Amino acid sequence: MRVLVVEDEKKTASFVRKALQAEGFAVDVCHDGEAALAAAAATPFDVLVLDIMLPGRDGLSVLRQLRERKSTTPVLLLSARGEVNERVEGLNSGADDYLPKPFELAELVARVRALTRRSTENKLTTLRVADLTLDTLTHKAQRGGATIELTVREYRLLEFLMRSAGRPCGRMMILEKVWDYDFDPGTNLVDVYIRRVREKIDAGFEPKLLYTVRGSGYILKEAQ
Repeated sequence: MRVLVVEDEKKTASFVRKALQAEGFAVDVCHDGEAALAAAAATPFDVLVLDIMLPGRDGLSVLRQLRERKSTTPVLLLSARGEVNERVEGLNSGADDYLPKPFELAELVARVRALTRRSTENKLTTLRVADLTLDTLTHKAQRGGATIELTVREYRLLEFLMRSAGRPCGRMMILEKVWDYDFDPGTNLVDVYIRRVREKIDAGFEPKLLYTVRGSGYILKEAQ
């Protein structure tokens, strides 16, 4: 499950990120509204933890824009102000839950987990590209009826590529989304795992689905 935390207080964002990661979530963080909208457009998140008081575009504006884009991603609003009218406005704008500051990290994690369960129940759990399928609940991959065995990291890589199907994925983006690295380790880690996944999903099958985009990274797509 991938969570986007939008919080301009960097210390608070760091605490929230670590607490969610400790519970097994993959977490991205940004600190302003415009960055949040860009991140939400680029990556399919399972839950957004969104602070209302943000520099520039505030959280309620971000929420309204997401709903205008027909995004159904569950949103947990955070705010240091606890006025009833603000909570009502947030819920009326499309928020799924509301947590006033200061909050206990354990409660935030519990609320995020509840939203992910609700999201999973309402979301298509099978990803498909051509005859390649991936069940995001059982982590079972198949192509042409044949089962593909994947390690945990290979599964995360394939899931990310399938959720991004048709869009080039750069090496740095893959490191961030699959390994939670915000730096380049200076190794060929991504290339090694891409090669492993390619061998499993493309070897012996036609058409090929996983391509190298010179100078950009990789793309999973159906043959044109």
